[in-house]
Amino acid sequence: QVQLVESGGGLVQAGGSLRLSCAASGIMFSVDAMDWYRQAPGKQRESVATLTSGGSTNYADSVKDRFTISRASAWNLVYLQMNNLKPEDTGVYSCHLRTRRLGRPYDYWGQGTQVTVSS
Repeated sequence: QVQLVESGGGLVQAGGSLRLSCAASGIMFSVDAMDWYRQAPGKQRESVATLTSGGSTNYADSVKDRFTISRASAWNLVYLQMNNLKPEDTGVYSCHLRTRRLGRPYDYWGQGTQVTVSS
């Protein structure tokens, strides 16, 4: 059974930094990509960063040049380095693993970690 556990969230002042981690275990299938999503209070969940198995990255415009997604040599640890944080970055951050087996996708979610940025 795949498990994703996020950590590293907390309370930080605007301009500060946090590094989120997503620890993955039980991965049995081929990995397509890992995403970080966030959900702010009263808003829909949005994708903020993606790292593909080919090494490509993609970021939401609102976090470009401030956030960096990376991983350890295996997919067991994926990071989201967040710099120059703004109050609008506040939300619950979740990692989302996209895998595939015999052409069929299998997706998994973590429980999320709270990030609060004070002004």
